[in-house]
Amino acid sequence: MGVRFYQEPKKNCNFATNFIFYINMNHVVKIKKGLDIQLQGAPALQISNSKESQLYAIIPDDFTGMTPKVEVKAGDKVQAGSPIMHDKSLTRVVVTSPVSGEIVAVERGERRKVMKITIKPDAEQQAIDFGKASVDSMTSDELKELLLKSGMFAFIKQRPYDIIANPDTTPRDIFVTAFDSAPLAPSYAFVLKEELPYLETGLKALAKLTPGKVYVGVSKKEPIAVKNGETVVFDGPHPAGNVGVQINHIAPINKGEIVWTINALDLLFIGRLLEKGHVDYSRLVAVTGSEVSNPHYVRTCAGASIASITDGLVKQAAYDRRYISGNVLTGVNAGADGFLGARQSQVTVIPEGNDCNEFMGWASLNPNKYSMSHSYFSWLRGKKRRYAIDARVRGGERAIIMSDEYDRVFPMDIYPEYLIKAILAFDIDKMENLGIYEVAPEDFALCEFVDTSKLELQQIVRNGLDRLMKEMN
Repeated sequence: MGVRFYQEPKKNCNFATNFIFYINMNHVVKIKKGLDIQLQGAPALQISNSKESQLYAIIPDDFTGMTPKVEVKAGDKVQAGSPIMHDKSLTRVVVTSPVSGEIVAVERGERRKVMKITIKPDAEQQAIDFGKASVDSMTSDELKELLLKSGMFAFIKQRPYDIIANPDTTPRDIFVTAFDSAPLAPSYAFVLKEELPYLETGLKALAKLTPGKVYVGVSKKEPIAVKNGETVVFDGPHPAGNVGVQINHIAPINKGEIVWTINALDLLFIGRLLEKGHVDYSRLVAVTGSEVSNPHYVRTCAGASIASITDGLVKQAAYDRRYISGNVLTGVNAGADGFLGARQSQVTVIPEGNDCNEFMGWASLNPNKYSMSHSYFSWLRGKKRRYAIDARVRGGERAIIMSDEYDRVFPMDIYPEYLIKAILAFDIDKMENLGIYEVAPEDFALCEFVDTSKLELQQIVRNGLDRLMKEMN
């Protein structure tokens, strides 16, 4: 067994000069920086069927970078796989319906921005037949056309800019993340256990779309064996599961290069399309959080209502709760009457915290509070203790404090504090030199969590990427 040892990349050092640890042709990358937030409400490895959702929703904000042009109106009948909207600039990129039924409403906000499109499902589902396909016999163009027509291409993202991939470009490599290290995240090994053939088909399809490699990032704690990709094993705390971290440690992006990314659970959609001949948006969703009485996995469909997923699972209480589509760091506050995001496989319910009147507020030395910096005495009770943390910010916004607190939880070869300051100043040269093309908002989620300045770092990064994209194009 050939072995080479991996060393943590040094600042301002070319990654090629660093070593990687290989075992049986698999890279094992040790992530040292980061933070695992131990929350109450981890999902048990059991599955139940969700209540039938009365409505499904397509939310354009789930498809970052898309300027939506809606193709339907209230009263229209659609099938699973019918186009609902397309991108105004990349008209071939469409988003399709997860179910068959009737369009109930196209809801718009300020400046007529499309907020969501709701669909009432039919009692008996019907799907458009795209035809079963053999990946081996298809050309790259034929495969790409099928993915575009069926709406599957909308689940592929690109770096730089962390937006929907441009089908007119060819990626240097494609990165698939096959684990999630975020708080209370679902176990991909458990979810993929019965669907590995679809994953393998999806990986084989991705290999047709790039002249480079298809990298699959897996966790050392729950390794997943795949045949049609180059497996890279990661070991360490969150954000080890972020695809940006994986790219940075495997093959960083240089200016002018494009890579595509996709989550393994989204890649199942592509595998099912090729094997079945029609779209299948079904998902196993982890219902998690301290306010859930029986955290476990629920079988549902992308776009289903949060109420149908959490029905009978949330504790009875007089105080307000926050229903999050996703995890507590990067998820969206959907509300109890909201909908599951197209890319989400987790619903988290935690206390809102708006009714708390605590003596001394955030400065209280309550031993039940969580603190990364050991500001409270709760750390004396061990690392395995789990906390019930509410949604309060606990402090006010102030100027950036240059204390390296971001750097302690940011395992990329980038200076996060300097990059944030460059984005705020919109200094393009500095942004490029500091690695703006490699990052996405989710990479700064932990920085935002530990930030004593209480800045919305993820939104700052998103705004910076959007402005830079307009400037460069």
